[in-house]
Amino acid sequence: MKDTMDLNIKELENSELEISGEIPTEEFEKYRTRTIKKIGEDLEIPGFRKGHIPENILIEHVREDKILEEAAQMALNEHYPRFLKENKIDAIGSPEITITKIAKGNPLGFKIKTAVMPVIKLPDYKKLAVQAGSKLVEKDLEVTDKEVEDTISQIQKLRQKDREEAPKVDDEFVKSLGDFKDAEDFKKKLKKNIKLEKELKEKDKNRLKIVNKIIEETDLKIPRLLIDLELDKMTHQFKHDISQTGIKFEDYLKNIKKTEEDIRKEWVKDAEKRSKLQLIVYQIAKEENIKPDEKEIEAQVGLIMDTHKEADPERARIYVENMLTNEKVFQFLENQK
Repeated sequence: MKDTMDLNIKELENSELEISGEIPTEEFEKYRTRTIKKIGEDLEIPGFRKGHIPENILIEHVREDKILEEAAQMALNEHYPRFLKENKIDAIGSPEITITKIAKGNPLGFKIKTAVMPVIKLPDYKKLAVQAGSKLVEKDLEVTDKEVEDTISQIQKLRQKDREEAPKVDDEFVKSLGDFKDAEDFKKKLKKNIKLEKELKEKDKNRLKIVNKIIEETDLKIPRLLIDLELDKMTHQFKHDISQTGIKFEDYLKNIKKTEEDIRKEWVKDAEKRSKLQLIVYQIAKEENIKPDEKEIEAQVGLIMDTHKEADPERARIYVENMLTNEKVFQFLENQK
């Protein structure tokens, strides 16, 4: 279905666009009708069956402005992707949608502000990856007996609880910790895990050096909408982390004598750097034709859906594709010689 309405597309600064226009009265009325039907399917009013409530009765209970608001959301959710496709707009992130005119029997006026993919002039990222990266040195990854003993001591303290003495690390004790044959087997596996942890830390440090070098050498202006979107993600994650400690976010803010806006301002540079990194990774993946395997994607999405039954499959797929693509790009950069 092609959109025939007239759109006004205006280029803004920092790779942003404004799309404005009107959805014709007749078209918007179809969305209003669909919205009424959708609301009626769930609404319970004494004397009427669900899905068989007369429109005038439904409006009395729901209010016309709520119906129009939901109809507008439905209409723009469906039309926005078409606007992008038909006008060859490479939008990124979530758009800011403003309703400029809404009334029964009238066109729906709207204004949409969206970020578009900026022109990214990448430096010689392969050369920079070689310059900034470093190979893992086996000597730096060696695990000493002291490190193993220190880790065992920490485990003993955690398991001590109300006992006067820490539990002895014998066969019986280690079997209570997991799938271990005996104390010797436990120590071997513990040493292996400590080494693996060291490798991961070194790998992360190495990736960070490569990434920082490429970001530093890339001239790129980030759309403000993308930075705000990243700030939203960071704020959401931070609130979740605070709640996990049993503290209310509002109480945390009072304690540090800051507002949420203060924290967001402090994070702007970090959010800009994260956004820049995502665009750089996207561009490298595009230029090098780096794509995750379809079977890998399906397997990961399956795991998410198994553990989070309420998750949206489409969102899960987007998340997995991005995660796997990022990993493949980092591996590509690490393997440059």
